[in-house]
Amino acid sequence: MMRLSRRQIALLAIALGAIILLTLLVAPMGSDRQSASTYSRAPDGYGAWYAYMQAQGKPVKRWQQPADALFQPNRDAAKADSPNGNIARPKTPITLLRIGRDLELSAASETWVKQGNVLVLVGAIADASVTQAPFTSDVASPGGIVRIATSRRYRPSSASTPVLQDSFGMVIEQKTLGKGRLISVITTHLAANAYQDFRANYELLTKLVTEPGHPIWVDEYLHGYKDTDEQNNTAGEADLFSYLMRTPLSLLAIQVIAVLLVLIWGQNRRFGLPERVEAPTLDNSEAYIQALASVLHKAGGSEFVLETLGKAEQLDIQKALGLGTVPLSVDDLVTAWTQQTGKPADALQRLLRTAARHRRVSETELSQWIETLNSVRSQLSQNNNRPLGVRR
Repeated sequence: MMRLSRRQIALLAIALGAIILLTLLVAPMGSDRQSASTYSRAPDGYGAWYAYMQAQGKPVKRWQQPADALFQPNRDAAKADSPNGNIARPKTPITLLRIGRDLELSAASETWVKQGNVLVLVGAIADASVTQAPFTSDVASPGGIVRIATSRRYRPSSASTPVLQDSFGMVIEQKTLGKGRLISVITTHLAANAYQDFRANYELLTKLVTEPGHPIWVDEYLHGYKDTDEQNNTAGEADLFSYLMRTPLSLLAIQVIAVLLVLIWGQNRRFGLPERVEAPTLDNSEAYIQALASVLHKAGGSEFVLETLGKAEQLDIQKALGLGTVPLSVDDLVTAWTQQTGKPADALQRLLRTAARHRRVSETELSQWIETLNSVRSQLSQNNNRPLGVRR
């Protein structure tokens, strides 16, 4: 199995982070735009309400051209969806249903409404404010209980008439503009697919769009849907780069570029050339001593350690006292110690007699013996004003 170095792991982590960040920033946002479409079967879509209208014999036509093509009469005739895709822009007053977030009445749409048309904005919160109402409320209506999922309410005004309200304010309001009407619904999800169990929600929206008695149209261009003519008109406006940027291929290309840049940065070695690590010089004597100590520790050979070190330390003490290299008895060495150093020989006696017993001791006793050895060395070094050689 191949093992990765720390540098390679760091580069891979940077590349992965760049890919995740770019994916979050450049990921397509189409699903959010299409959330309230009559083509959508998602919980926040309106596909079920559209089917409900068809079953009731109240067809809803889909507008798939820019809104200006409808609001401005001086523009060329626009098209909406049909089996042949050639329905002309309606000449008679209509009811236009627009469903989305933060919808507002533009100057062009206001002029269009004043000509006798009806505009229903589901998701208009421009004149709304947050109240103390619970986020999910059940509001009574003539058709039953209507489920509302928002704490916002419209402020009362002399220009508006409440269609649905509770103690916190208006949920649906209506305004008369010239010959037409503007109906504003405060929540985007009045008749969404998730509210199929609340039949009063569906019936209320149906009443809003059918009561004026005009042909009903729903703005699907708002959700990104275009008819054939509009697609042909806009096809030549985009270049190849814009097309690629609107497709998932753009994500793949950006990710590949990010990985390449990280790899190039890593190969440039911006923090200097690599330093060669010199192999440590092996000390054979030290290695032998360490190996022997490890074996003795595992075997519990403390008596061998005491005997070997004890003899070596006795010879060092004799040399320091000028007594030669022939081993002396413990009593003779103690007497010479006392005469030449003028210090008590208790520590020296413990040191030599413990080493001469030839018995196994515990680690604690061995540690105490080594401390006694260091104490003897210190006293002898002070007496001769020179340290003894340290053995390992």
